[in-house]
Amino acid sequence: MRSLTLTAALLLAGCASAPAEVATAPAPPPDAALPAPTPAEAAKPPVALQYLYGSPEAAVAVRATNKRIADYGVWRIKERPKDSVVLAPDATVEAPAFEPCGDKPFGAVFDADETLIWNLGPMRHFARSAYDPKIWDQWEKTGAGKAVAMPGTVEMVTRLRAAGITVIANTNRSAANAKGSEDTLRAAGLGEFKHGETLFLMGDDAGGSSKDGRRATIASRYCVIILGGDQLGDFSQQFNDKDLLAAQRMALATSAGATALWDKGWFLFPNPVYGPWEKLGWDDAFPSDKHWEPK
Repeated sequence: MRSLTLTAALLLAGCASAPAEVATAPAPPPDAALPAPTPAEAAKPPVALQYLYGSPEAAVAVRATNKRIADYGVWRIKERPKDSVVLAPDATVEAPAFEPCGDKPFGAVFDADETLIWNLGPMRHFARSAYDPKIWDQWEKTGAGKAVAMPGTVEMVTRLRAAGITVIANTNRSAANAKGSEDTLRAAGLGEFKHGETLFLMGDDAGGSSKDGRRATIASRYCVIILGGDQLGDFSQQFNDKDLLAAQRMALATSAGATALWDKGWFLFPNPVYGPWEKLGWDDAFPSDKHWEPK
């Protein structure tokens, strides 16, 4: 796992964001001074955590996404597709080309954290202190039973498997902690995931936090008809190019090539808690021509 920058919401509460499935800017050094939460803020979790892990709004949105995924998968296999939804090595999001399916078995590939499971155990801890990679490492090893399947995930996974679609996790959890991640997914009610077969982890190849190499390995074995994640890097590392300006990243994610795939093989889950968008500035979120001040 790679450490993250702090989200604005968590900064206000004096907390650090959770580990992401993509590489982003490094977390503040251990001796960085963080604002102490006020009594009112300390009385409840930061707003982003309240929304994602506790609100019915998030539960409904996640369950609806899982329903769309299951419906899509069952429909898609009725006619064998020619290509998977994994980009070919030399393809771009703007000019997509895909790995061929041939006669490979069907597969659906998901990120794990904040895609299949909500990490309730460490997220509560980090909301009251700060993100610590050593603590996250402990969580990967011993967190079974303290993470929960996200709303509708058990039903979605069950429907895909019943239709003959292999469910695969591709996550930036550490390969050194494979057993802990297998146990965590099983304890959340999601069944068996086996490292190297249906569970792919950071450290399995030389790609680091980029999932492109692992996706290519999976696509060489399966006709991948579904990609699911909470970060754009769960679909292509091109979205995480560090040279991309905020406006360019937005344009890429909303380009014709990407738009043709959203909810048609690529499925994105909501996660307002952490992600590469944390580097956005005021003008990125609020264009200058839309500024308004009350009289």
